Amino acid sequence: MALVSAPGSYIYVCTRLRVRRSSLLPREELLRMLNMELSEIIRFIGETGYKKEIGELSTLCAGTDLDLIEMALSWNMAKEFHKILEIVPEGLHGFASAYLRRWDFQNVINILRGKAQGMKAGKIKEVLIPAGDLDREFLDRLLTEDSVEKVVAALSGVRFSHIIEGIFAAGITDASLMTLENELIKNYYEDLAIVAGSGVKGGEIFLDWLRMEIDFKNIQNLFRLREYKEKGDILSLMIPKGGIPVADLVRLNGIEARGEFIDALKKKAGFEPLQAALEDLRKERPIHEIEIALTRVLLHQMSFMSKMHPFSIYPILSYLEEKKYEVANLRTIARGKKVNIPTEEIKRYLVI
Repeated sequence: MALVSAPGSYIYVCTRLRVRRSSLLPREELLRMLNMELSEIIRFIGETGYKKEIGELSTLCAGTDLDLIEMALSWNMAKEFHKILEIVPEGLHGFASAYLRRWDFQNVINILRGKAQGMKAGKIKEVLIPAGDLDREFLDRLLTEDSVEKVVAALSGVRFSHIIEGIFAAGITDASLMTLENELIKNYYEDLAIVAGSGVKGGEIFLDWLRMEIDFKNIQNLFRLREYKEKGDILSLMIPKGGIPVADLVRLNGIEARGEFIDALKKKAGFEPLQAALEDLRKERPIHEIEIALTRVLLHQMSFMSKMHPFSIYPILSYLEEKKYEVANLRTIARGKKVNIPTEEIKRYLVI
C-alpha cells in the first residue's frame, strides 16, 4: 500500500509504533544484563522504559529484588498494551482488542494454578498482565478467593466461564487444569477466527496472520509430543483453523523416524525461513531450544509481514509480540540470576 493512500490515522499509529519499537531493548543490552546482579538489573531497567514502574514499586513492593522486577514488568506491559489500544484506528481496534484477550485466559489459568498450589496472592499477582477484558480490579477480586472452587464461582458470566465449569464438573485436578488450558487456547483462536471472518475490512489479512501463528503453535506442540512420547488423544491437543489441517498434523505425529518427520513437516511449511529452521532441527535438541528456535522464526516472519503491509493490523500485532518477548527475556534473566543459573545456560532460554 502506498504511503500517500494510507489513512492519516494509520500513518499516525505506525509512526508511534516505530518510536515504541526503537525503545525496545536491543540484543546487546539483554546480553549485558547476563553479567549483572539483580540489584544492577533493577538500576539498569530503571533507566529505560520501565523507569516509572521501578520508581513506583520500589517504595510499594516489600518483597525481594526479583519480586520488584516481576511486578514492574507486569505493570509496564499491561500499561503499554492499553496505550496501544488507545491509539489504534477504529478499523483495527476490534482485531487488536480481540488479540489481547489471550491475557484473560492466561491470567485465569495462572490464578487457578497458583491457588491449586497454595501460592500466596501476591506471588500470583506478580505475573498477571491485565491487558484484556478482565481488568486489574476484577483479577484482584479473584485473588482474594481462598480456593480454586471459589475462583471458578467468581468467574461465572465471563466469556469462557462455560468451558471452565464444564471441565471442572468432574473435579479439579492437575490433569483438568492442563485440559482447561488447552481448551481455552483453542477457544481463543476460534474466537479470533470469527472476528477475522466477520466481513470487517482487513479481516482476511488478520486471518492470514492467525493461520501462521496457529501453525507455529501446532508445530511446537508436535515437537513437545515427540519429546514426551505422547501417543494419546493427539487430535484434542491440536489447534484448528491453521494453514496445516489438523488431520495432517495427527498423521505427522505418527511418523517415528525423526528425519522422515522433518521431511514431511518441511513439505507442509508455508515459507522458506520455517523450512530452514526445521532443517536445523533435524538433529535431536532439547525441547526448549526447539521452541525458542521456532519462536524466533515466527517473530522474524511477523516483522517481515508488518513491513509488507505497513498500514494494516500487522505492525500493531508485531509490536505487541516483540514487547511480550522482551518482558519474557527480562523475566528469564532475573529468575536465572536469582537461583544462580550459569550465564550461558540462561542465554539458551532467551528469544533474541
